[in-house]
Amino acid sequence: MHRTTIYFIVAAAGASVLAIEILGTRILGPFYGVTLYLWSALITVTLLSLSLGYYWGGRWADRGATLQRLALLLAGAGIWLLLIPLAKTPLLVLLQPLGLRAALLTGAFTLFSPALTLLGMVSPYALKLQTRQMEQLGRTAGALSATSTLASVAAALITGFWLIPHFGVNRLTWSIGFLLLLTALITLLSQRRRTKRAVLLLFLLLPLGALIPEAPGDERIVHFQHSPYGDISILDDDGSRYLLIDGAIHTAAALPDYKTQMRYAVVLDIVRLFFDQTGEMLLIGLGGGSVAKIWAAEAWRVDTVEIDPVVVRMAQDYFGLAPHEAVIHEMDGRQFLNRNDQRYQVIILDAFGSSSIPLHLTTCEVFQLVQTRLTPDGVFAMNVESVGWHHDLVRSLCKTLHSVFSDVTALPCHEPPNTLGNVIILASNRPLEFPEDWLGNPLDVIMDDYMHWVVVQRNHAWDNRFFPETADVEILSDDRNAADLWAEEINLAARKKLQDLF
Repeated sequence: MHRTTIYFIVAAAGASVLAIEILGTRILGPFYGVTLYLWSALITVTLLSLSLGYYWGGRWADRGATLQRLALLLAGAGIWLLLIPLAKTPLLVLLQPLGLRAALLTGAFTLFSPALTLLGMVSPYALKLQTRQMEQLGRTAGALSATSTLASVAAALITGFWLIPHFGVNRLTWSIGFLLLLTALITLLSQRRRTKRAVLLLFLLLPLGALIPEAPGDERIVHFQHSPYGDISILDDDGSRYLLIDGAIHTAAALPDYKTQMRYAVVLDIVRLFFDQTGEMLLIGLGGGSVAKIWAAEAWRVDTVEIDPVVVRMAQDYFGLAPHEAVIHEMDGRQFLNRNDQRYQVIILDAFGSSSIPLHLTTCEVFQLVQTRLTPDGVFAMNVESVGWHHDLVRSLCKTLHSVFSDVTALPCHEPPNTLGNVIILASNRPLEFPEDWLGNPLDVIMDDYMHWVVVQRNHAWDNRFFPETADVEILSDDRNAADLWAEEINLAARKKLQDLF
């Protein structure tokens, strides 16, 4: 019984470590975005905490290893996990003045290091208890390591593929805490000389989670759902509806008619003016469906590629996207381009993760693929969020696109030029020209507030079109791509703006 209990403990600890690391992306993601920095911070904290745990666990085991003490390690980690859902929001708000990188690292360390360090202490402590003879040390260490690793593999698959999307982050965090407390309880009960006080304490702690209240929700949130790709919220505020993914705005539309309030969406409509008649458009990235609705209203046939099925349902259920307005393909955009050889008059890339354009959709390789899926007179357009019109990301994307297409121009959607906003980049192997009076005169629609706003946005973007200086930036490729590094500044500015807005 003693040996079986130790393997059970090691498996529970190993599974918990990987589950906590994956959960970290969902706990911190809504505050900071799921970026390279987030993953780096979580991996750093995990490895550092486990290293400290291995060191201290070995020293503590040499002072006298007992199963009761091993149970205390599990109980301590479990109790700490029960506190995380309650402590995360106040802590992360407090850390905001530190800046994105420092706040990320400090928040990850504070929230996860205590539990991970205690779990790291389990392996050396268990090895001390399990080894009866030095001749068996290697075999015992290998068996314990294999048990822990296999449990981690199972936890990684189950947590990412099933538990987070269907169970929720807070519930899952509490469940892991209870699992560790329950494992500690079983460990204590397995002993002939039971520690009555410890058993009683654990019995009192186990039902405590049922008494922990959920953090008060925002009454403006009309729907919240976990998906395999992010935490998705539908929020209504002051006559507008917002689609938020990991805390970042992806769509804003007026209620009740769902007319877009995103400047870039109406600026993208300029692309239609390059064509004398309607055609077929491919939209990579659906969001709330605003862009698809605009083009469908002008009798274009719209194919849409969206990787997240939950986003598709949100567009249909909360933003009025009708089946006839878009044919939707639920898959990755680059994968769709590889598999589908249809040619389109227009391809629009409007795909964003929680904080930036997915890295694999910003390279010369994918732009070369896009070119093969355009008709000879076709136009490619991509939406880029940046801090300033001439941000390094905008300049590098323009240079990368110009290595594939003969004509590239950028249309800014915001003022002043050094602030956060969107830039639409157009690329084609045809001249990007049309009679400028086709844009419309704002004075002709002055009685219609919405159409006046639309025409003003389009004229502003076209009148300020530019090709940036690109001599000092690199062409982005699958081999070398700094787009996610530049996304840090943009992500931080976007989340500050979000806080001001709400």
